[in-house]
Amino acid sequence: MVPQLDFNNKENLMMNKLTLLAAIMIGYSVQAAAPKQEDYYKFTRIPLPQDVVLEAGGIAMLPNGKLAVSTRRGDIYTVSDPLGKADEMKVKLYARGLHEPLGIHWNDGWLYATQRCEVTRIKDEDGDGRADIFETVSDGWGISGDYHEYAFGSQFDPDGNMWVVLCLTGSFSSTTPYRGWCVRVTKDGRMIPTASGIRSPGGIGLNHLGDVFYSDNQGPWNGSSSLKHLKVGSFQSHPGGFRWFDLPQVKKHMGKAPVTPNSNSRIPKERERVKEYVPPACVLPHAKLGNSTSGFAFANNEKFGPFKNQLLVSDQSHSNVSRVILEKVNGVYQGAAILFMTGFGSGNIPSYYDPSGALFVGGSDRGWGARGGKRFALDRVNWTGKVPFEIHEMRAKPDGFELTFTHEVDPKAAGDVASYSMKAWTYILQSKYGSPEVDHVTPKVTGATVSKDNKSVRIKVEGLVKGHVHHLVSGGLRSKDGLPLLHPNAYYTLNEIPKK
Repeated sequence: MVPQLDFNNKENLMMNKLTLLAAIMIGYSVQAAAPKQEDYYKFTRIPLPQDVVLEAGGIAMLPNGKLAVSTRRGDIYTVSDPLGKADEMKVKLYARGLHEPLGIHWNDGWLYATQRCEVTRIKDEDGDGRADIFETVSDGWGISGDYHEYAFGSQFDPDGNMWVVLCLTGSFSSTTPYRGWCVRVTKDGRMIPTASGIRSPGGIGLNHLGDVFYSDNQGPWNGSSSLKHLKVGSFQSHPGGFRWFDLPQVKKHMGKAPVTPNSNSRIPKERERVKEYVPPACVLPHAKLGNSTSGFAFANNEKFGPFKNQLLVSDQSHSNVSRVILEKVNGVYQGAAILFMTGFGSGNIPSYYDPSGALFVGGSDRGWGARGGKRFALDRVNWTGKVPFEIHEMRAKPDGFELTFTHEVDPKAAGDVASYSMKAWTYILQSKYGSPEVDHVTPKVTGATVSKDNKSVRIKVEGLVKGHVHHLVSGGLRSKDGLPLLHPNAYYTLNEIPKK
């Protein structure tokens, strides 16, 4: 608090001026000491030669310690010493002539690349740093000249299958086989139709349990961008590719088409009608956490801080990464999204976590633009060893949520319901493009019980709504040492309310 100063007393004028100056300086020092992102995580901007256009579409570490990066222009480059100092890294061409590879992964001596038209495996047989062998693994889906027909491929799952999500032709239709589908590709090249309802993926991968997820972007039948759980036989919301249920291979593996969802409806209602429908596991609200959800990775150890096994989900347009904390309730994935890092160089598309503790994120602004400001970029992120004060996890309870934290909380602030506020909304499930936030409600936080170790809080909430995104703001929380949360906003997608 700045003291009240009496400037009418001439004898105290000089002392008042000194007191005011000291108060101002204290204010500046407090402001300067406020926690910042760079206190905890630091960027290394990987330098790129002037003649290299590295619009990253896939990232993988090779056994020789070089980082492979595929580009939207069809090249693959390697970066030597990617874990070292930036000025010692060297970028070299590894392969050329591919068709927009979005996803590369090393497995059993081969670099697998998912192109628009096929999955290819690549090898540098003579060891000169340049690929020599290109073999088609599978090309069982269709392709046209449409700009929108991207294909994103995952790493191999525990059963030895690669999962590939295929964008629709444009935003609304599927004019070539399997567009708007997910297929699995076996190592011997068989293609297995797996799920329908895909619209416009931005990335695909596995969590630490081996379950497969992909990101889908706002558009028809997708009110906001989100992370979705892929299950065999599932429907993911967009019926544009239903025509391919007439194919013999689809009938063999998938059976009949699901019931077409009703437009201008809501997800919980259509889940009751369409038994194959799997709701988004986590919505990343449009314009709040990003506009174009893309690739993701997770730290499988503690070398990246306290967020082991949480999904680090990128956004292309906002050039950021959010943490997504998932859980299963009544057999359905759901969870919270919390902003993690901003300031990446370009529009984030692929990401890769190296067990050494480095997160690599690359991307491009071509087609949509991005906040990062560069046409393309490749960034490395490392943890400084200092732990930020954050919500560590947010879990649904029958009467509210449980929050855990990375630091001990101030029990007085954490136990005060005034430290929290909540709003909730959902989106129209419709054939039109996107959706505004609708059906707004204001759930009330009625209680907050702090655990004995001051590391978690149970908040009671009146007015939880199944199917709504619940936006929790914990602006009044402080750590034991007086720090505010680095990111006080959490967005929980409540597909299911736990049973009592």
